Amino acid sequence: MPPASRPHFLVYGHYDVQPPEPLEAWRTPPFQPTISEGFLYGRGASDDKGPLLAHVAALEAYLRGAGALPVNVECVFEGEEEIGSPHLADFLRSRRDGLRADVALVSDTRMRARDQPAITYALRGALAVELELRGPTRELHSGQFGGAIRNPLERLCEVVAGLSGRDGRIAIPGFYDRVRLWGAAERDYMRHTGPSDAEILRDAGVAAGTSEPGYSLYEQTTLRPSMTVSGIAGGYAGPGVKGVIPARAVAKLGFRLVPDQDPRQVEALLRRYGARAAPDVHVRVLSRARPTLLDLGQPAIRAAAAACHRVFGTEPAFLRSGGTIPVVSLLEERLQVPTVLLGFALANDGMHAPNERFLLRNLERGIQTSIWFLDELARASRAAAPRAPVLAAG
Repeated sequence: MPPASRPHFLVYGHYDVQPPEPLEAWRTPPFQPTISEGFLYGRGASDDKGPLLAHVAALEAYLRGAGALPVNVECVFEGEEEIGSPHLADFLRSRRDGLRADVALVSDTRMRARDQPAITYALRGALAVELELRGPTRELHSGQFGGAIRNPLERLCEVVAGLSGRDGRIAIPGFYDRVRLWGAAERDYMRHTGPSDAEILRDAGVAAGTSEPGYSLYEQTTLRPSMTVSGIAGGYAGPGVKGVIPARAVAKLGFRLVPDQDPRQVEALLRRYGARAAPDVHVRVLSRARPTLLDLGQPAIRAAAAACHRVFGTEPAFLRSGGTIPVVSLLEERLQVPTVLLGFALANDGMHAPNERFLLRNLERGIQTSIWFLDELARASRAAAPRAPVLAAG
């Protein structure tokens, strides 16, 4: 097949990582790769340097073994994914004529189990924000002014506490207006293919979880939206006592959104809530990403499933993920490129946590699966009727 008529295949990965803190919780230096008991330990080992490397190694192995790739390949490796990909949309827009792709492969998701591959077909969106309240222009002596001056840290805690109801639902008026409800068929499928409550609790290392009435933990983390308080800062938290009223307080919040929620609409609802709860609260948006729902009938997903079967000897599970990968919605919106989410991480790899790790056996199988995926894409293209390459559209 002439190179110009071959499928155009885009590989995406990100090499930036989450902060390593708390450093004291790491058993090995976070930025010194360490192999122990079949795992590679280090920040980014699983999210997403290990899976990214699997595809690079697959391309290298194919070129060395066959002399040429069976499809046209473009790589986009990003260094801002963990902060919400703030410049990725502009990058894709500026290069839409050069980034010609029929399908993109992203391996920033998880397997079902060690020997059970998985293809992810849904991702939650995200809205990350900071809430800030200011009080006095400087810290004040709590004995001299305590009880007479409003404390911004206490007020911020009240605002944040009011965001959640006792039933586990987010208490922002209008928040659930666009949350899609799923029927029995989808929920039955998820019950048979997804992790049980016990598995999720085991992977989290906790004894009990929380969910809205009538939803399993898997459903709660995929079908339902959530809000996470990632941190609150203000005043003094060091050793000993410091009797002060803080000058300011900041809370970091993360919302995970589901179809058909729009992060900008949720932002507007949050601002409206904040203005009522504390008129002087400042809302600062850190990142936004739309939720994603992929078409399981696309040929590239069938090719990925065939590649998984060749390497693992079993059909992949089709799963939803509670995480967010901004590039997936951007590729679809900016370039009309469908994505295959084929991950090689495990649920207990410790992504975003101390002692993150990646199973070396999964690195090997990831390389093999990527090689077979290239072959399956080429085979599917040869079997199809001749057609012109798909050009990226703005």
